[in-house]
Amino acid sequence: MPSSSSSIEWYARLAGDSGPVFARRDGDGFRILSGAPWDGARETGVIVEARAARLLVPARPSKIVCVGRNYAAHAAEMAAGVPEEPILFLKPPSSLVAPGDPIVIPRGVGRVDHEVEMALVVGRRLHRASLDEARQGIFGVTCVNDVSARILQKKDGQWTRAKGFDTFCPLGPGIARGLDPDNLGLAASVNGAERQRGHTRDLLVKSAALVAFVSRVMTLEPGDVISTGTPEGVGPLEPGDVVSLELEGVGTLENPVRAEPEA
Repeated sequence: MPSSSSSIEWYARLAGDSGPVFARRDGDGFRILSGAPWDGARETGVIVEARAARLLVPARPSKIVCVGRNYAAHAAEMAAGVPEEPILFLKPPSSLVAPGDPIVIPRGVGRVDHEVEMALVVGRRLHRASLDEARQGIFGVTCVNDVSARILQKKDGQWTRAKGFDTFCPLGPGIARGLDPDNLGLAASVNGAERQRGHTRDLLVKSAALVAFVSRVMTLEPGDVISTGTPEGVGPLEPGDVVSLELEGVGTLENPVRAEPEA
């Protein structure tokens, strides 16, 4: 988790005694909220020590919209051209996993890659939004690992199966509000060795423009997630690895990698 800042708010979703709860980070603790922060929830007065908190997936989106080849260098490393318009695909909510939960590689899928990405969390309902409405509709940002089965991605020609397996969407550790989404560094390492390092200033289509574009295709609901693309340096994951992603102002999203158990 990042250090506290007077200008940045940091929200998480925690495991509570009666079920998941949203909370705002305040120093060494979390202030529990009455609901999702984008729904105008209030603080309940309950405080949980950060060291005692178990972080869950920070949002429960109705959909996870992803953008392909939104960094020129990544398009080049994939031997693909820069798209004229954003390439959209979906990950199902069933692919979500929390910080610390394992990424499970299914039997027989072949190479599986990590992809560090900045994700935008939508804070209001958006339908055919203007650029300004889209900008105002971004609640905050978080980190996502767009885990991808490369052989299936090439075989199918479309990406739903390759990127939609259970556990293929680690998200977190929290949602930072008040950052400039187009001015953040991001990186990925595997077993402590850096694989990716990039910056969102290099996004081909910037954050607000992406949100506006997506909203002209499908209505966005509060809590929905838009993953904005990955920089160059994607690489394979193997059972036993630990993959760590970093997004400036958000913190570190770390997940172990496991093989699917034998039936």
